[in-house]
Amino acid sequence: MGWARQGWDGSNNRFSKRGVGLFCNPHWRKPQDHGKTTLLNVGSVRMRSNPLLSATCLAALLGMGACQSGGGPDRIAYVERPVEMLYNAASAELDSRSYAEAIQLFNEVERQHPYSEWARRATLMTAYAHYRARQYDDAAAVAQRFIALHPGTDGAAYAYYLVAVSYFEQIIDVGRDQGTTVLARAALQDVVRRFPETDYARDATLKLDMVADQLAGKEMEVGRWYLRKNQHLAAVNRFRTVVDGYGTTTHVPEALHRLVETYLSMGLRGEALAAASVLGHNFPDTRWYRMSYNLVGGEAGARALAARQSSEPADRLP
Repeated sequence: MGWARQGWDGSNNRFSKRGVGLFCNPHWRKPQDHGKTTLLNVGSVRMRSNPLLSATCLAALLGMGACQSGGGPDRIAYVERPVEMLYNAASAELDSRSYAEAIQLFNEVERQHPYSEWARRATLMTAYAHYRARQYDDAAAVAQRFIALHPGTDGAAYAYYLVAVSYFEQIIDVGRDQGTTVLARAALQDVVRRFPETDYARDATLKLDMVADQLAGKEMEVGRWYLRKNQHLAAVNRFRTVVDGYGTTTHVPEALHRLVETYLSMGLRGEALAAASVLGHNFPDTRWYRMSYNLVGGEAGARALAARQSSEPADRLP
């Protein structure tokens, strides 16, 4: 499966997000100016914008007392400006990838015009700017604040999705704690449940497959460690979790083979044969089945062949 290969690199226990992702900035952002007057669409707000006015405003905003403290920009001094000027200036900074400045200016929209439609949009744009700056915790926090304040608005689906992908981007290799992966799974499931007919839900479904592969990889990592330490019962529990709970992931063939190994080490030949038969029935062309076949002396292969010809195939563990 293509997604599985992109999501899990078994050679070095590393999670990769290459080639996966649906992400675009909110659709209400300012259109690009091309030397002519354009119309800004922000929900039900329509305001006429002059690009020269926006550029002049931007220069004024960035030089109007943004003081330096300890080598970093401080909060912009409060100088009241029209909401259009502030929002256009913030959008221009976002377009130029000056994310810190864009965040400051979007915050100014909220501070100076807190009950306007522009302030609501600026909140979500602040979250998006944090995401683009790879400040994923801040992006999730601002998006969650948007959800708390505006749960039924047209930007809610995007906010839920932004929370989910902010967690998703922080997934790390299976050798480390997977707490963020669990958060990503919960947030992605929330998107699918709340907005099932959207592009966000379709992309979240794809990412959920990758998250499941990641969590299964963690179970395998721990199970192998238990097996090396001869803690067989603990290893069995981990491998069974992969087979029973993550049955669509790429780790299932190996998990079944590890069950064969572990059961044989415990002297449970019948259970080992059952696991090998399931492996042979479902994944007969894998190296894991060939290895298990050699371990049990061909008995599992005979049982798997017989199961295919019977009315009750060996497609699950007893």
